[in-house]
Amino acid sequence: MTAEPVMEPVKKAMDPVDQLIAFEEASDKPIRPQYIEGMVIVPPQPDDEHNHLGAELYFQLRSAGFHLAGFGNGYRMGAKAEETRALLIPDFYVRRRRPSDIDEAYRKAHKGWYPVEMLALAGEVTSSNHETDSGPKYRTYAAAGVPVYVLIHRKEGKAYAFSDPVSHEDEARYKTTSEVKLRDPLPLPSPYPALDTSALLRD
Repeated sequence: MTAEPVMEPVKKAMDPVDQLIAFEEASDKPIRPQYIEGMVIVPPQPDDEHNHLGAELYFQLRSAGFHLAGFGNGYRMGAKAEETRALLIPDFYVRRRRPSDIDEAYRKAHKGWYPVEMLALAGEVTSSNHETDSGPKYRTYAAAGVPVYVLIHRKEGKAYAFSDPVSHEDEARYKTTSEVKLRDPLPLPSPYPALDTSALLRD
């Protein structure tokens, strides 16, 4: 895929949730924009390989007994009464819980976005926007306190597992990193299984 992500600064007077809705309504094709580090980001249309890799990792987690693994939901960073700090749609994830009545009320109040605190693990598969997933999204997941961030970097041919998020003043990062080539098992922190990245290679 060669299309680059569209990036647009958010107008301060408009809630990012509403600006994303405006982007969707103005587009002549289906899009799912996100809000990261003060910018609206419209990812390129995912190709079949991107979706195949995300589905494979979701399947591995479900098969290992993590029945709260999923994909498709959007998550908002920011307490209910606070301004929106980020709007994220992971390619796959593991939730801490099924949505409670409070979670569903939050989603209704924020027009379709669940609280990011529901995420125990977030995963991204790069498209042409490699820098977005390895930079802004990495920092945002760490700032949100998501315990584990899995990144499949297609351009590098590598897989990463980041854990132990820390946030100090304006800096957010993960203290622990595991890195493997896309053929080796990717170890994840307990209680998760190692992910079989050989299954991500083309036959």
